Amino acid sequence: MTKTGAEHLQSLRDGREVYLDGGKVDDVTTHPAYRNAVRTSAKLYDFQAHPDHVEYMTFESPTSGERVNRCWQLTKSYEELVVRRKAIAAWSRLSGGWLGRSPDHIASSMVGQVMGLPVFERHSPERAAALWEYFQWARDNDVYMTYVIINPQAERAKSTGEQPAEYLATGVVDEDSEGITVRGAKMLGTGSIMANEVLFANIQPLKPGEEKYAISFALPMNAKGLKIMSRRSYEESVTTAYDYPLSARFDENDALVYCDDVKVPWERVFIYRDPDTARAQFQDTYAHYMQNYQAQIRLMVKMQFLVGVARRICETIGTIGMPPVAERLGHMAAQTAMVEGLVYGMESGGGEYNGYYVPDRNLMYTAQVLTQQLYPEFITSMRELAGGGLIMLPSSARDFANPELNALIHATQKSATGSSEEKVKFMKLAWDAIGSEFASRHAQYEMFYAGAQFVTRAHAFRTYDWDQAAQLVDSVLDSYSLEDELDRGGASLAAE
Repeated sequence: MTKTGAEHLQSLRDGREVYLDGGKVDDVTTHPAYRNAVRTSAKLYDFQAHPDHVEYMTFESPTSGERVNRCWQLTKSYEELVVRRKAIAAWSRLSGGWLGRSPDHIASSMVGQVMGLPVFERHSPERAAALWEYFQWARDNDVYMTYVIINPQAERAKSTGEQPAEYLATGVVDEDSEGITVRGAKMLGTGSIMANEVLFANIQPLKPGEEKYAISFALPMNAKGLKIMSRRSYEESVTTAYDYPLSARFDENDALVYCDDVKVPWERVFIYRDPDTARAQFQDTYAHYMQNYQAQIRLMVKMQFLVGVARRICETIGTIGMPPVAERLGHMAAQTAMVEGLVYGMESGGGEYNGYYVPDRNLMYTAQVLTQQLYPEFITSMRELAGGGLIMLPSSARDFANPELNALIHATQKSATGSSEEKVKFMKLAWDAIGSEFASRHAQYEMFYAGAQFVTRAHAFRTYDWDQAAQLVDSVLDSYSLEDELDRGGASLAAE
């Protein structure tokens, strides 16, 4: 049977150690800091289990025979990649693209890793077999995964092994016949509150001598000694969902994950004491490409949502007919369509990798480079289109319950398109998308989730087909010569 929301909620009542505001959270499914976001995650599974959606949202697992989400599908053709993208986009539309680490993100990374299984086999046949077995288990159980692949920021100029604290980053403390014992922290555990499993890995390079940190493994979120230290909850701090409709429901949270001498069984260890394979896990397999291809699909949906909000702002305040406003909206519409076009280009320009059909990696990095710049510009444009209207709104939905204030709201919150209540409702949504603390976190997220700009630009440089560009230049250079010009009398023309 296809996984349902109720099953997912039940799976989160597992005794995990989540810490917030100085205390331990007993149940993330009911705590006011997380319950709405957790319910949002459950709705993803209810959506895929609906009879009208199950066919295009899921596929039959080749091992269990059960229907699981298409994010786990190892695509063999262009057509399968497109169907998979449509399922990812359908999930993303449920939140308007605001869930950056929905289950399809890490699943996409895992898909890319097992597509590159020979990389792990060169490291160790046993570790490669562990990854393959784990992938099949996670797929067959439609597991919600998060990952922690960045070390805590301390002294950025120093490498992992040069930090003052030996186990600031997660490293090996001990090993025996049953597995390894690890200690230390990783971040950013986005979505860890609502996930079932967490993958530990290294996206940052390691040096020789740092083998104790060169590991990759997976743990259940309730593993003994695993501590999840949550950032402040935006969901808990809002007044009502009417006032903050995005913050109240889509705050997937971020967390620092700490291993307090956690035991990891060998069957869950995928890389062990190997800096080069730790690098290769993302760069030599298709992991980095598949996970960020998913991110661009989600961003495509989010940009469509935001450009819709931008136009609605202009309609609401009556500026839609002004030529400068139409020009700005046209530019934003073109930017949105560009992201969509790049996603389609990744697919049509894709090709074969180890027997699988995968998206074009350079177009994916092109999209990342462009959207890292585009997103903050987009938000600035929306702010300019809105002006002061986003600030002068009723303090909360409770103002409507006061008859005197209600009358004042209806007298002062005028709209070119609807009632005062409709205007306030929409403008509250717009503010939550571009001005709230939740919105600010998302601006930071979209600018850095794939790395700093110099990192993504380096990926674009590395993956571009420079040989083709050079051949084109050479073909034009080869089409004429000095000798040809001299033979045609070019010497006399040059003398003139």
